[in-house]
Amino acid sequence: MSQLSNILSKLVGVLIFITPPAFATQVEITPFIGKMTSSDLTVPDSSTSISVDSATHFGFGVAWQESPNGQGQILINYASHDIETSDESLTRSVDIIYAHFNGIAQFKQRNYITTVSVGLGAARFSSDGGSEISPSFTAAIGTQYKISNESSIVTELRGYASLMKDGDTLFCQNEVCAAEYDDSPWISTSIAIGYSYKF
Repeated sequence: MSQLSNILSKLVGVLIFITPPAFATQVEITPFIGKMTSSDLTVPDSSTSISVDSATHFGFGVAWQESPNGQGQILINYASHDIETSDESLTRSVDIIYAHFNGIAQFKQRNYITTVSVGLGAARFSSDGGSEISPSFTAAIGTQYKISNESSIVTELRGYASLMKDGDTLFCQNEVCAAEYDDSPWISTSIAIGYSYKF
């Protein structure tokens, strides 16, 4: 694993275990679930594409109020995509964990809040051929519908762009690989619904 991968691996660990700043006045916890689509793969040494299915994804965010209209957030998200390779009788999967630090702008209305967020972090891709950690960017737009002063229903449309190395392979056995990443960046888009509670 390269030095960059080692650094990014440590970053993922920090993002998972970091706590909001001590000066934060409120902490907001948001578990969520939704659907995610991602870039296709290709057959090595070929232009043939391999379809990646739409996967259920789930995760949680931990946010804290930085200003009257802004938050900081740690966001963790997991998805497992099924992939049908040239051997149609065998379905394989690639598991992805996203970990990002986000800044969120809040546009407050009477009963709901519109949010726009951008963030940087890392994505860990795991398959039969091993794992790869790549730098990742995320951006989202969402809405929080207030149930009470402490709780709300959250909806969100989010995109991820992870910088893969062209030619990185998956599902390798005896130096023969069934698929490879053909694009940089790897693009994922997701929709999600969640429940937010402030402490």
